[in-house]
Amino acid sequence: MSDVLANSKAADPGDSLAVLEKQRSLAETFGIPLAVLAELTHRCPLQCPYCSNPVELDRAGSELSTEEWKRVLSELAEIGVLQIHFSGGEPTARKDLVELVRHASGVGLYTNLITSAVLLTRDKLSALADAGLCHVQISFQGTETAPADRVAGYKGAQHRKIEAAKWTRELDLPLTVNAVMHRQNLHELPEIIQMAVDLDADRLEVANVQYYGWALKNRAALMPTLAQLEETTRIVEEARERLKGSLAIDYVVPDYYALRPKKCMGGWGRQFFNISPSGKVLPCHAAESITGMQFESVRSNHSITWIWQHSEAFNRYRGTAWMPEPCKSCEFREVDFGGCRCQAFALTGDAGNTDPACALSPMHETIFKQAQREAEGETNRFIYRNFAGGTPETGENGG
Repeated sequence: MSDVLANSKAADPGDSLAVLEKQRSLAETFGIPLAVLAELTHRCPLQCPYCSNPVELDRAGSELSTEEWKRVLSELAEIGVLQIHFSGGEPTARKDLVELVRHASGVGLYTNLITSAVLLTRDKLSALADAGLCHVQISFQGTETAPADRVAGYKGAQHRKIEAAKWTRELDLPLTVNAVMHRQNLHELPEIIQMAVDLDADRLEVANVQYYGWALKNRAALMPTLAQLEETTRIVEEARERLKGSLAIDYVVPDYYALRPKKCMGGWGRQFFNISPSGKVLPCHAAESITGMQFESVRSNHSITWIWQHSEAFNRYRGTAWMPEPCKSCEFREVDFGGCRCQAFALTGDAGNTDPACALSPMHETIFKQAQREAEGETNRFIYRNFAGGTPETGENGG
């Protein structure tokens, strides 16, 4: 890269990545991502209050057809993608899932199913394995049946998940347990870790809720306290040491207790994209929460490669030239790339602002002090995720 820098006199010295952008797009420099998330549908029998789907969900009538998804899968394989992660909503709500897995496998893609598992039967999972499915990731809301079912908004969910996890291992498929953690279930973390061990999982994701979309609507009921987070970190570190070699543990910390933002998705438009149920190609799974942005579709006249390299949405926040102060002159600007654009939009109303997770943001203290107050509060009731825009929890369980 030093030779490239030496040969360019037009580059903005405040943006060393501008050199690469001038010679060819930053996307071309980094290449097409190795893995892509395919959100097959937003339909889901669960109503999780922290769902990463947008609040404005795609209806079934707008979903890509079987043939459209097969064309997309073939194109992804042709341009160098190696892994496809079938997600949703709930991907098993698609009647053509086995056909899509078979096609993906046939064009050489490694296939991962990200599922709530409540619609799976052993026969369906066996058919998916026969079609070439390589890996299964099952989300859990906890270990205690009643509270877990309450979070999911689905009676019997916990029992079905445990069954599906056992079938996964019986069929010799690798298993990841995804545990979405928040104030109301963090006390269960030791039991969740043990559950992952008992289910013979290869990997456990201890994923603290990230607060945009549905989770932002439910922040007051989900935000952990600082004491909870510190205890969570201690438990994870101890478990990683104790279970080294038998269970890999990933740990995602909520931004609200950080002083610097995370490098969201490896940086906007640098390492990742996903495809929505209606075919929009997105820089991250929450990008549609940024109202006013236009995202190109696989139904357009443009190839996926063109969308990745040249579309306005993917290029708007690439690199560092777009950054305002204090990001523009920050020594970490090419480390965190300004943090999360979706979070900046959700909390400040402008996706181009400094992510308030950063202590240098003028809004950091106000926003995060409010979140800390919410974490200490008594709000426990959820707004459940659904196509109606959310339904407030009723009954005794909400506290």
